[in-house]
Amino acid sequence: MRAGLIRALRDAVRSGRLAPGTRLPSSRALAADLGMARNTVAEAYGQLVAEGWLTARRGSSTRVAPSPVPPRPAARPAPPVRPAERLPYDLRTGTADVATFPRTAWAAAARRALAAAPNDAFGYGDGHGRPELRTALADYLARVRGVRTDPERIVVCSGFMQGVALLGRVLRRRGVRAVGVEGRGFWGHHESVDRAGLRGVPLPVDALGADVAELDRHPDVGAVLLTPAHQFPTGVSLHPDRRTAVVDWAVRTGGLVLEDDYDGEFRYDGRKVGALQSLAPDHVVHCGTVSKSLAPGLRLAWMALPGELAREVAELKATGEWGTGVLDQLTFAEFIASGAYDRHVRSVRLRYRRRRDQLVAALAAHAPHIAVTGIAAGLHVVLRLPPGTEAATVRAARERGVALEGLGRFRHPLAGASAGDGIVVAYGTPPDHAFSTALAALLEALPPAG
Repeated sequence: MRAGLIRALRDAVRSGRLAPGTRLPSSRALAADLGMARNTVAEAYGQLVAEGWLTARRGSSTRVAPSPVPPRPAARPAPPVRPAERLPYDLRTGTADVATFPRTAWAAAARRALAAAPNDAFGYGDGHGRPELRTALADYLARVRGVRTDPERIVVCSGFMQGVALLGRVLRRRGVRAVGVEGRGFWGHHESVDRAGLRGVPLPVDALGADVAELDRHPDVGAVLLTPAHQFPTGVSLHPDRRTAVVDWAVRTGGLVLEDDYDGEFRYDGRKVGALQSLAPDHVVHCGTVSKSLAPGLRLAWMALPGELAREVAELKATGEWGTGVLDQLTFAEFIASGAYDRHVRSVRLRYRRRRDQLVAALAAHAPHIAVTGIAAGLHVVLRLPPGTEAATVRAARERGVALEGLGRFRHPLAGASAGDGIVVAYGTPPDHAFSTALAALLEALPPAG
């Protein structure tokens, strides 16, 4: 519902139905009119304020921004705002099992962080984020992901999407007008590029990851947004030759690579795939988040940027409603420094690996004709289906109380022909007590052999 409301309001501003300066209803009033929770409306308003579509001041109403983001055609028709479908079992991508959040350890870290925090920590601060967290992140990212950075080159954000929105504005200031994206990839990437007023250029995705050689066919592309460690949704890692090629492209053209390392902590088989950023720290932005490892509700993410770009992004972040909660930053810094974060990640990694193994074993036993790919890492797998069965499988799952996404959900509107039917199964989302039942219902929904 929140995403639908955001799209509807954004399109109303684009089309001029909501003129600059228009006063919007209070979150309470609009929630009552639409039959939504007030928090849903408040979060939608907050997201649009962060993107520059709306303005809000303490003690005043929310209004359409005087100079909203330049109009862009919507990547997809905006669906009507309606209550989200609620099914007993959710196997869609986007979150992990939030029941695993380490409440006791987090509360202890919060108490220690609050007791040790200097008084100036509770001021406005600067756009980079708290130095305690940036210092802890620089050490952690070097140790775990091989990222080459320092605290001055890290910017803490309220979620990955805010980071992309900030980068998009800075890139536009620098004259960038087009960004390469994975043609079969995270729909949020496609939409965030569009919201930033940039044109998305879809790159083909195959068994080696995104085909970055296509970048040379588009000289107007000044940046590219990739998921190199674990391509979303196919699950493949960007081939070493293509890793080298995209870095060479960035160095040769002065372009920028945005590396979304959304689930880098969760690799189960084989050697780890290090961060692309380590190959060219002055040309790659490494983006990370706690949305999969801890919980999306924390709204904590970070970017390790080239030095001058870090300064520009931090200055922009300090100018508006882009702030990130200080206490959560301090708590996360203490959580990392105390070793609690490493222990938590090891624990949930083991839990998710067990779920993956249970899913793969069940498919081998009851649906051996269904190929499973993307199992080496992350919190989801792809089930390859016979041609023409994707939509029917999603419907059959819904009838059995299971929410699923087909591969077609992740195709960019301007991408080429589909690479085949399939469904994406996020095994990290259901709580432990519901996973076996959800898996049984999924198996019933799969097309039969032959």
